[in-house]
Amino acid sequence: MIKLILKELKSHAPFTAFGAITGIILILVFQTLPPKTAYTIFYVLHPIHVFLSALVTAAIYELHTCRPGKNIIGKCNLWLLLFIGYVGSVGIATMSDSIIPYLGEILLNMPNRGIHLGFIEKWWLVNPLAVLGIIVAYLKPATKFPHAGHVLISTWASLFHILMAVGNKLDFFSYIIILIFLFLAVWLPCCISDFIFPLLFVKKNDAPQAL
Repeated sequence: MIKLILKELKSHAPFTAFGAITGIILILVFQTLPPKTAYTIFYVLHPIHVFLSALVTAAIYELHTCRPGKNIIGKCNLWLLLFIGYVGSVGIATMSDSIIPYLGEILLNMPNRGIHLGFIEKWWLVNPLAVLGIIVAYLKPATKFPHAGHVLISTWASLFHILMAVGNKLDFFSYIIILIFLFLAVWLPCCISDFIFPLLFVKKNDAPQAL
């Protein structure tokens, strides 16, 4: 399991770095975006991220416990599936999209910095989408495409969280710090959400050799 986790972290690093670079390009384009507009875009991207994350997290667990090697719905602990899908998506997506970017905003002393917790601020939107992602995973589990989309969406959600706080023109040092935080905000949380967290609940004999 440890070897699998290290392998997945290594394999996801280049794609995550690519996502972070796209984030820097977007911040160059949208640097003067009004905070209210950045807030609106954040609450489009963040709920989508939660949905995709819930879909992948629940699917990983289901594919290796509820229906390993099968194409039919088998016996499954739905409460545990709901717990894994919700915590692995809402909990970790909040860390990725809100908490880690907020730490970057504090480090750069951005004037409009603030932490935006989607499952509280927009509970009526974020939480139902997490449940919807789990339901979709239960009916038709898939991991590859949702994970790729999840990584990019997460990067851009983190970026627009930062754009809400900018206020002033950014210097070169600020771009470097933002690049680092965009990478960290996506690489570790998304990898934890998509395969490390759900695999903690998978029995050793059911653990996959590759994802």
